[in-house]
Amino acid sequence: MKAGNMAIDTSMNVDELCAAARTIRDKKKGRVVSFSPKVFIPLTRLCRDFCGYCIFRQSPQQGEHLYMSAEEVLAVARAGERSGCREALFVLGERPEQRYPEARSWLREHGYDSTLEYLRDMCALVLQETALYPHSNPGTLSRSELEDLKQVNASMGLMLESSSARLSQAGGPHEYAPSKRPEVRLRPLRLAGELKIPFTTGLLIGIGETVEERVEALLAIRDLQEQYGHIQEVIIQNFRAKPGTPMEHAREASLAEMLQVVATARIIFGGEMNIQVPPNLASDDGNDSYLIYLNAGINDWGGISPVTIDYVNPEAPWPHIARMRREMDTAGFELRARFPVYPEYIVENDHYLPEHLLRRLRCEADPQGYLAFT
Repeated sequence: MKAGNMAIDTSMNVDELCAAARTIRDKKKGRVVSFSPKVFIPLTRLCRDFCGYCIFRQSPQQGEHLYMSAEEVLAVARAGERSGCREALFVLGERPEQRYPEARSWLREHGYDSTLEYLRDMCALVLQETALYPHSNPGTLSRSELEDLKQVNASMGLMLESSSARLSQAGGPHEYAPSKRPEVRLRPLRLAGELKIPFTTGLLIGIGETVEERVEALLAIRDLQEQYGHIQEVIIQNFRAKPGTPMEHAREASLAEMLQVVATARIIFGGEMNIQVPPNLASDDGNDSYLIYLNAGINDWGGISPVTIDYVNPEAPWPHIARMRREMDTAGFELRARFPVYPEYIVENDHYLPEHLLRRLRCEADPQGYLAFT
């Protein structure tokens, strides 16, 4: 199989794959590994979908609030600003007003027709009132919705998770999640490319996909990147079994499996792509076991918050940034803080960000496109 500048030999063991991936990473990215200091803003946890592994979604009866208020959004953003964060990560359920009359009523009472309209206003509010830049993960979007949100987001994201239609069949983790069907996920990823939106996507490993399906998903993302150049990072995220979910007893991916996928991703995408593993999902009891992924060719840790928990994986605390910096230094790497949009879209490209956002980012970034004050 041909990938990047070399062929993937399916007989290669994990150590050999990792060695090849490290060589590719070091040649292009060097020893700089980035992260985004962020706050996590769960605008609403209502969702029309039911995924077999999710504890983020809530019903109207479970949630304390249907939606965060503007005051609550600003309070979180300002707390992050005081702690040096520059990313406001908006995470929300998929179009909850399509399932819940309570959501429709709340939106109507506050002057909105949809959750995405409300999201746009909250992103604009954070941009106007704080130093943070929104990065939204609102689910599947139409062209017009992407165009609208582009004006108030430095970047956006949608996890492909898997390109396997088999996972949406009866008994699969996406049986009751129509937005997780591969063709439905790939469409907005393509539209974002046509609209030149810096975009984050990736795979969720261990939800029932095969090794071959993992490679197929990576190749599907690479095809989009080769056509549009808008995929700013690929996340390789390990599934974590959650109590109380249909998949609470499912087997999680082993470390060897994760290293294999991470290294394969680096080989497939070559040295240009930013490859990320979430460090809080790779650590045990807060130790530094996440560092092993440096050996598989990653160059980014994603968003890390000194303020808010990971609402999608609340059992997994973020590593402490100062400690992380020391550990990285000991391992021979430099940890750099970035904006939610990657440096190359700030300093090397003029056509992916709205002019008002690009101008603001360039004023605040250092010459390499990273945060100037860290």
